[in-house]
Amino acid sequence: MKSFSDELQNGLIWLPELGMGYYPVPPERPYDENYFTRYKNMAKTPMGRELTAARVRLVQQHYSGPLVDVGVGAGQFINARPETFGYDVNPSGVKWLKKTSRWVDIYTGYHAALSFWDSLEHIDFPDKAVARAEKWVFLSIPVFENGDSILSSRHYRKNEHIWYFSHNGLIRWFGTLGFNCVAFNFIETELGREGIGSYVFERVTR
Repeated sequence: MKSFSDELQNGLIWLPELGMGYYPVPPERPYDENYFTRYKNMAKTPMGRELTAARVRLVQQHYSGPLVDVGVGAGQFINARPETFGYDVNPSGVKWLKKTSRWVDIYTGYHAALSFWDSLEHIDFPDKAVARAEKWVFLSIPVFENGDSILSSRHYRKNEHIWYFSHNGLIRWFGTLGFNCVAFNFIETELGREGIGSYVFERVTR
C-alpha cells in the first residue's frame, strides 16, 4: 500500500462531499521577476484588457471605496481602479507596490473589501486571508466538476495551485467563513479562459 500512502501525502486529494481539493505545493514557488513580467505582458493583450475591465465592472456593481487586491499579478487591476491597493508575496510585486505607494499588508488589519483575481488558490491558508475582509470579497478562480476534471485541466499546476473547488464547494466554503454569494458569472470563460468563475461574496456574520 506504499503507493497509496505516498499519494495521500504528496498527491491531489479531492473531497467530493465538500467540493474541495488540496495539492501540497512545495515551498519553492515561481514568484519572481519573470513571473511579474509574464503577467505584465498578458495584461497588455486584448484578452488581458477585457479581463481587467470585466473585473472592474464587477466590483463597481456592488461596491465603491478602498479595496485591497491580494495577489496583484502585474498591478493591472490596481492601475485600472481608483482607491485600490495591493498585497503580494512575489518580491517583484511587493517592490512595485511599495514604489507606487499601493502596498498594504492585509494581515495587519481589516479591510472593507478584498479581491482575489486568480490568487485564492495559491494561498496556503486562504481562510486567514479572507478573514481580513470586513464586508466584501471579489474573486475569479478555476472551478471544477470533480476530481477527474482537475487532472485534465490546464489549471492543475503542481508548483502553484494548492486549492481546488467546485462551484458549489466554493460557495459552501465561503459560507463557513460567514459570507453569502450575492453574484457570480462566467464572463472570463466566455472571454476565452478555461473554466473560470467570477464571484461576489458579502459578509453576513463574523
